[in-house]
Amino acid sequence: MELIRWNPTRDMFSLRHQMNHLFDDVFRPAVRGDSKLSMWDWNPTVDIYDNDENIVIKAELPGIEKKDIVIDVKDGVLTLKGERSFDNEVKEKKYYCRERTFGKFERVFRLPAKVDPEKISADYKDGVLKIDIPKPEEQKPKQITVH
Repeated sequence: MELIRWNPTRDMFSLRHQMNHLFDDVFRPAVRGDSKLSMWDWNPTVDIYDNDENIVIKAELPGIEKKDIVIDVKDGVLTLKGERSFDNEVKEKKYYCRERTFGKFERVFRLPAKVDPEKISADYKDGVLKIDIPKPEEQKPKQITVH
């Protein structure tokens, strides 16, 4: 029998990993197909950053056509939703592995107060959606000259 030195951090990380799987199974069920829960199958990853003039949201939407992307703004909330269509060119029995997910998605973002929805613009290129949200004047940084 071999003695193994006890490492409490190893057990702690193992417990965290098990708890993450437990919550994923409860709150994000692995439902496939045409079910209403299929929108939980995937959500696009996003980067949100700030430049001097705009707040920018970049979302990865590979394999989605422009016509399948919807952006709504209402009551200070920007909603990005759409659908990635199922790829029917290969029969189900011919797959060795299937990791890509298909179906509906929806992401919701709270906008800063006083953003003018009419000035929000979006551009889609190479599977990346870029949404530019102009900052209100009072939120833009102002440079003050020292005398």
